[in-house]
Amino acid sequence: MAVTPVGNPYVESSDLVANYPGASEALAERIDIVGVNPFANAAARDAAIPSPVQGQMCSLNDDNKGYRYDGSAWVLFSGAGDANFTNAATGTYTADGIDYKYITFTGSGDLIVDQAGFADILVIGAGASGGNYYGGGGGAGGYFGANVTLDAGTLTVTVGAGGAAITNTGRGNSGSASTLGSFTTAGGGAGGGSATSGAGTGLSGGSGGGGSWGTSGAIASVGNVGNNGGNGAVNGGGGGGGAGAVGVNATSGNGGAGGAGKTTNLINSALVLSGGGGANAAPSGGAGGTGGGGAGFTGETTGTSGTANTGGGGGGSGGSGTSGAGGSGIVIVRVRTN
Repeated sequence: MAVTPVGNPYVESSDLVANYPGASEALAERIDIVGVNPFANAAARDAAIPSPVQGQMCSLNDDNKGYRYDGSAWVLFSGAGDANFTNAATGTYTADGIDYKYITFTGSGDLIVDQAGFADILVIGAGASGGNYYGGGGGAGGYFGANVTLDAGTLTVTVGAGGAAITNTGRGNSGSASTLGSFTTAGGGAGGGSATSGAGTGLSGGSGGGGSWGTSGAIASVGNVGNNGGNGAVNGGGGGGGAGAVGVNATSGNGGAGGAGKTTNLINSALVLSGGGGANAAPSGGAGGTGGGGAGFTGETTGTSGTANTGGGGGGSGGSGTSGAGGSGIVIVRVRTN
């Protein structure tokens, strides 16, 4: 009877029939150690394996999680189950028989993860401000939502600040990125302003900023869920891009509307985020995109700011007006509790 390089026994042609039961038993014992054997619960596992060895594995049917014996205790596989945080939860709810808790960060802080595993996260970058003088709408902050594996430890959370409003003729300011540990989402791209100033084009970002009079909107950054800004036209700027739709192109005298945002249900109610800012024009400004985008106004008036903690882009302004500032970002983390 021989063994493989990793220690699994097998019967060779030269072995006697009498050796077969021994090889079969040795192989079964080996599988008991290296296989992921299922048990009803921890009590059933401990009764069946009173003396586990380091590296031995199993799964439990009552929690549908996998465990490995580390030499002193059964520990959860990293990512095999659900993560847990020890921060005070913002809220809890039950949906389809599953219990959840979530935490919403509207400002920077720390997420304390005491158990590694799966979590649903949403990281929204901050929106950009609109441009001035037929200003394009500010692009919405990038939208990143996924089920990911969080490592145990203290994860730094940064909630990006919205791009500051401008009162001078020219391009707006881009929004800042938001982060959760290693997950980063870009802020929105600034809206363009006054093509004659050389700043008519919007900037790229989580979603692109809209272009000013006769200039192009900017593209969304790679790696962020967002859309391009709209193009400017005669007497009008293009709308800022949103997470759910591109910014609308201007037509003569009509500013483009901001692109629509996207909807999340992580907090057990529909929450629309990352709408693009509307553009300034004469005679008709563009509406802000759903999801916190600010509206662009007509003529020499002030644009509306993006809504705080939505990642919404600010609206474009004209002449002596002030553009709308971008809305700050937001970070949401949800985990299962059953």
